[in-house]
Amino acid sequence: MARIVMKFGGTSVADLDRIRNVARRVKAEADQGHEVAVVVSAMAGVTNQLVGYCQSLSPLFDAREYDTVVSTGEQVTSGLTAIALQELGQDARSWQGWQIAVETDGEHGKARIESIEGDELIERMRQGQIPVVAGFQGIGPDNRVTTLGRGGSDTSAVALAAALKADRCDIYTDVDGVYTTDPRIVPHARKLSRITYEEMLELASVGAKVLQTRSVELAMKERVRVQVLSSFAEGPGTMVVDEEEVVEKEIVAGIAYSRDEAKVTVRRVPDRPGIAAAVFVPLAAANINVDMIVQNVAADGTTDMTFTVGKADMARALQALNQAKAEIGFAEINSDPNVAKISVVGVGMRSHAGVAGTMFKTLAERGINIQAITTSEIKVSVLVAAEYTELAVRALHSAYGLDA
Repeated sequence: MARIVMKFGGTSVADLDRIRNVARRVKAEADQGHEVAVVVSAMAGVTNQLVGYCQSLSPLFDAREYDTVVSTGEQVTSGLTAIALQELGQDARSWQGWQIAVETDGEHGKARIESIEGDELIERMRQGQIPVVAGFQGIGPDNRVTTLGRGGSDTSAVALAAALKADRCDIYTDVDGVYTTDPRIVPHARKLSRITYEEMLELASVGAKVLQTRSVELAMKERVRVQVLSSFAEGPGTMVVDEEEVVEKEIVAGIAYSRDEAKVTVRRVPDRPGIAAAVFVPLAAANINVDMIVQNVAADGTTDMTFTVGKADMARALQALNQAKAEIGFAEINSDPNVAKISVVGVGMRSHAGVAGTMFKTLAERGINIQAITTSEIKVSVLVAAEYTELAVRALHSAYGLDA
């Protein structure tokens, strides 16, 4: 017998028929003798609708009232799922974040979970009851409902699995696992049976949308074994586990891409101590995350600084830099939203040389110019023109022997 947390995303609970399907899947696990808890998202499209209501009434809405509104999508789904389980003869009840309680900080709209008290749910599960928990929500220090940011139900599920000391957390979505790259671009991409926390975290952070980044961070910290699998197909998915559980470590686990980047170049900046701070402190003050950074020093004592920001943040980044022009002393700013970040990820890079060289050589052979480069211990990312995204992904997928 195992203790399992089963999380179902918006597409998995999009209508009543799919909620019935979820109930049957949950019952099948319970019938095998497992203790089961369920975490659900709002029905597909509902959260966007609720966000739209808030924005229509006030562009500068109160974040506390926003959380009150958008958290109701999960409340509806948790109740409906409990009813569907009861109809199948299962003892089930819905739980809202404040009832457990899922305690968070006070950052409404993007709260972080601080603690979950799991003892009562554990006792209910031992008695055969199935708790159906509303994901995405908690209770803040001001005793008001908070939400965890988009994709927060994954984080809810992993945090609950840690609090319940679950054997694993199964995250059901519309894909049947983690692939070596996007199968829509590379039809012969392979589904991975296992992937390490570190690899999944890197892939999630550079564009792979299978799991939300914060949920992977939490799983790695709490050592929660996570399985990604499909609500619409039978069979095992991909296990996200500690590195020690992966016997055969691939040099490269996968290729990810992101079209959500924009490139900004601050030209002819004085090359002096403190100039980097002068450029990037105003961006931090505007809550803009900077990713890739390249600096080129010219012979005349000036430098060009190129970096990437989220495409949605480009306009605000340009505004922040122009407001600080007197302090920075730049000649001009260029921006380009038509770029893509391509990343090669794998824990095997730690012990194998030549991964970056293969990447650069492969792109050069296809005539793809590299505009910026960043690396970590298990990742190499490059910035290229957006028009070359699919060509770059296909070429790299083949170059590293990932084709099925």
